[in-house]
Amino acid sequence: MALIKTVRGIEPKMGDRCFLAENATVIGDVVMGNDCSIWFNAVLRGDVNSIRIGNNVNIQDGAVLHTLYEKSQVHIGDFVSIGHNAVVHGAIIKDYALIGMGAVVLDNAVVGEGAIVAANALVLSNTVIEPNTIWAGVPAKFVKKVEPEQAKEINQKIAHNYTTYASWFADPEGCKNISE
Repeated sequence: MALIKTVRGIEPKMGDRCFLAENATVIGDVVMGNDCSIWFNAVLRGDVNSIRIGNNVNIQDGAVLHTLYEKSQVHIGDFVSIGHNAVVHGAIIKDYALIGMGAVVLDNAVVGEGAIVAANALVLSNTVIEPNTIWAGVPAKFVKKVEPEQAKEINQKIAHNYTTYASWFADPEGCKNISE
């Protein structure tokens, strides 16, 4: 069972049909919508400020969401994917955005709707990433625009895939050893 911890009298709140891996950690002022998945070793630390997560969001293995005390909050829209080992620290991630594996998005940055932050990118504090664009590098820089329909299709597909993956863990038949 995931570690779900009340801090400063504030208990995390989860929507319907959310999957939390056994070693996921959700602490304090965290509110998530429906059909979200929080994967193995992911940490959502709402101890010093709030974390708000929309619907159909997946926070993949080893990702960390945190904030600055009284200075920043995490806001994540709908159909967002936060890749393996990514860090979102006090940033706003809009609907259908994708944060790549190992990427870091720092305080008060805004990742626009349908935007893609490439793997291992570093989005500096206060950066504004326009909707339907790809950013990469250290520090992250604009790479190119993406057609809105294409960005939505790619990012929504990934989010839906993770909803499917989460359902495998709710269904004992989906968790059978592959060798059986």
